[in-house]
Amino acid sequence: MQKQIIKITSIIVILSASFSFAQMKSQVGWMSKFGLAGGLTTAWMFPNYDEINKQLPKFGISEKLSGGLLTWGGSGYVYLMIVDDLRIGGMGFGGTQSLASVSSGFNREIKYGLSGGAFTLEYTLPFVKKIAISIGGMIGGGKLTVEQYQNNDNFSWQETWDEFNNPGNTENFSRRIESNYITLTPTINIDVPLTRFFAIRVGSGYQFTMSESWTIENDKSIESVPSSLNGDAFFIQTGIYLGFFAY
Repeated sequence: MQKQIIKITSIIVILSASFSFAQMKSQVGWMSKFGLAGGLTTAWMFPNYDEINKQLPKFGISEKLSGGLLTWGGSGYVYLMIVDDLRIGGMGFGGTQSLASVSSGFNREIKYGLSGGAFTLEYTLPFVKKIAISIGGMIGGGKLTVEQYQNNDNFSWQETWDEFNNPGNTENFSRRIESNYITLTPTINIDVPLTRFFAIRVGSGYQFTMSESWTIENDKSIESVPSSLNGDAFFIQTGIYLGFFAY
């Protein structure tokens, strides 16, 4: 419970700071930014792989999951114009990382994946000219998946059915474990318009997850999943946007 309170408080602090800037701007008289955009985004996420890496030697894989997870997706936004410099939008993303090896004559593979989508709310700092520096947050939902595979690289249509009648003789199996959760993500982004209609983005944030529920196979509950195996992750993102930019 304490962890969830900290996550929610982080978002509230970010958004409160945004509206404080909005009030300051109205007093000073800065010109409001406006526009709309949409495009392709990529993100380099850094989740915690520790609990999976503990199991990999037993699974016959000597390597470890490490580094970042590359995700692809799209996002877009529009300035509300009701509140100066405030923009709303949405985004979606997904990506996987895998390791594979041959152990005891079997192909073994592990796949780790993160995906999600969110509503975005950002405030663009009005005193910065020619580019847009925006602070804000995202709220949405996401999914973490862990897939395990073993096979002998020899499949036939009929065998995929017959294996259920002779489960003790099968050499092929797979498992898919997944967690669905709510995401709260403070962000900071910099949009640099190269023309009135084309811009590039760089930014970062931290994805907090809460209300995780774990399932296996056909949505059956699985117990005792380590709490450190979750979708919490720092990320760096880039994007290419088409639209109209008046900064």
